[in-house]
Amino acid sequence: MFARFSNSWELVKASFAVLRADKELIIFPIVSGLAVLAVTIAFIIPMVAVGFFESVSEGGADIAGLVIAFVFYVVMYFITIFSNTALVGAALIRLRGGDPTLRDGFKIAMDHVGQIFGYAVIAATVGMLLRALRERGGLAGVVVSFIGEIAWNLATFLVVPVLVVENIGPIEAIKRSASLLKRTWGEQIIGSFSIGLVFFLLTAAAVIVIGGPVFLVALASGSVALIVVAVALVVVIIMGMTLISTTLNGIYVAALYRYATEGVVDSQYFRPDLIQNAFQRK
Repeated sequence: MFARFSNSWELVKASFAVLRADKELIIFPIVSGLAVLAVTIAFIIPMVAVGFFESVSEGGADIAGLVIAFVFYVVMYFITIFSNTALVGAALIRLRGGDPTLRDGFKIAMDHVGQIFGYAVIAATVGMLLRALRERGGLAGVVVSFIGEIAWNLATFLVVPVLVVENIGPIEAIKRSASLLKRTWGEQIIGSFSIGLVFFLLTAAAVIVIGGPVFLVALASGSVALIVVAVALVVVIIMGMTLISTTLNGIYVAALYRYATEGVVDSQYFRPDLIQNAFQRK
């Protein structure tokens, strides 16, 4: 376990070195986050109007509510995938020795907007089916949906860079992603490194060490204003860590794709073993 965390930490440092070289890469997740917030607010009103939340709480939803929920899923996935495409595209330019700009990243995403939308529809459909299975299938549904989510995440791990580079449709991109993982790292694989794990621990530590004392002081003072400030501080910490984690993960995916397709590891940023051993057999 310690060795795995150590490798994950090395991976975070390597990806962060790319981010230091191109600090504007973090703008893509920021834009995505703001867009997601705006869309969420925009969808809450019609969802309330059709009684979607009440229907869900009672164990069902009408057709209008389901349609709105599906459209919401598609839009959210589209925003996220569009941002990731711009991020991964810019990261690939950097890893190949270029100097990407924000315009380069967004242009790459715009050039593939059709494929991104198609993939968003597929991802939203899979997401809603797995959620329905988890919520209505009992214990068996929870287990099956959990396994399905793992399989889906592995199969689609390299979809975004495939869309960026190979200019194929979303279904072909999913097949290509799964094929690259299987061919490069083996048939039965699990992730051995985790940027998410590192940032979960870092976020928890930051909230406890920084936010905790401020929150306790605010509670002791009984000041509503100080409590609001303390809560806002915790939210800012979590959001900041999430933005950095998302950016580093996009950089990592770009590096993995380059190794899987070109057999190249940019040693300026990544140790070869971090990429070559990115996945291990079960």
